Amino acid sequence: MKWIKDEEFIRGNIPMTKFNIRVLTIGYLAIEEGDRLLDIGAGTGSISIEAALHGAEVWAIEMKRDGIELINKNKSKFEVNINVIEGQAPVDLPNVKFNKCFIGGSGGNLEEIFYYLDENLESKGVICGNFITLKNLHQFIDLLNKYKYDDIETQLIQTSYMDKIGLMKGNNPIFIIKGVKR
Repeated sequence: MKWIKDEEFIRGNIPMTKFNIRVLTIGYLAIEEGDRLLDIGAGTGSISIEAALHGAEVWAIEMKRDGIELINKNKSKFEVNINVIEGQAPVDLPNVKFNKCFIGGSGGNLEEIFYYLDENLESKGVICGNFITLKNLHQFIDLLNKYKYDDIETQLIQTSYMDKIGLMKGNNPIFIIKGVKR
């Protein structure tokens, strides 16, 4: 499997899950051939593209028009099939059963998204979220507990990269949280 480096994606001003975090997130989701992944707040589509390349059927929802355009451009560039939805979760989500769900952005609707997933995420389905704020982290963990998810794992990941002159530049720390539906 070829992992895609950040610079290979067509980028704009939309946030993108960076390479190191993307690899870990796909690992936490345990994406396999035949999975059905819902990517909420898909941004540039980096998680969706990697998951599709691993053999998942993917639905990606993004509310920003710039993001939708980037997802479609990247989808074409990497020649993957992704069901792209312009809209907001959960009101614009399809009535489809998923076994994996990634939340990269919730638009402030985490509670409503969990209510949707209560019906649309299969038993033993995996949910994974990436967050930069403590508020969203705590709300996500509270919802995992409220909806009785098992195997909850939380990681704080801090990555840095070396710039052209040799200085280390830090990226935002990211919380990666995973749970498995009962």
